[in-house]
Amino acid sequence: MSNWVRVAPLEEIPKLGARVVRSKDIDIGVFRLEDDRIYAVNNSCPHKGGPLSEGIVYGDKIACPLHSWKISLVDGKADEPDEGETACFNTKIEDGIVYLELKE
Repeated sequence: MSNWVRVAPLEEIPKLGARVVRSKDIDIGVFRLEDDRIYAVNNSCPHKGGPLSEGIVYGDKIACPLHSWKISLVDGKADEPDEGETACFNTKIEDGIVYLELKE
């Protein structure tokens, strides 16, 4: 079963910026790209747990603020030569509002 949670109006998430949604189990980073696409991943880098929402967004990737690992916002996978991945979450925009899908 899924539950769509309201994050914020799209305009309140800066381009190349993020918001953090705290669920009962994890923090989720919700990212807005330059072209207004929205992606969401576990906010913890698979390397050392750095807060991805505090990293630099470029293209469709996020650079972890701790050690600059590049993580794809599309599939959650680290760029080579690094290995690892983080969970991805579905998002949608309806009437200018960003929503995040949480599984129950």
